Amino acid sequence: QVQLVESGGGLAQAGGSLSLSCVASGSILSGNVVGWYRQAPGKQRELVATITSGGTTSYTDSTKGRFTVSRDNAKNTVYLQMNSLKPEDTAVYYCRLSYPQNIFDVYWGQGTQVTVSS
Repeated sequence: QVQLVESGGGLAQAGGSLSLSCVASGSILSGNVVGWYRQAPGKQRELVATITSGGTTSYTDSTKGRFTVSRDNAKNTVYLQMNSLKPEDTAVYYCRLSYPQNIFDVYWGQGTQVTVSS
């Protein structure tokens, strides 16, 4: 089992920055992929960014150039640095840990609220 705990959410003004953390604990195997997702009220959960255990990152068009995902494997922590925030970035942000070799081995955190005011 793996437990994920997000932190760092809060209120920011448009154009501001926030940094989220996702700390993993439990039986964490190598080869995992951690993704940041978000869900705004009334909308489906959407992917924001991913990072492999080797550090390969990917972003969606809406966050590329503004958000940066990174990880510290020694601390079992993944970060999401969010810059140039927009009101449309307002959502609950979740981290997700998965293993490409087993699509059923997926873990989610409880989420952290990010609110961006205009």
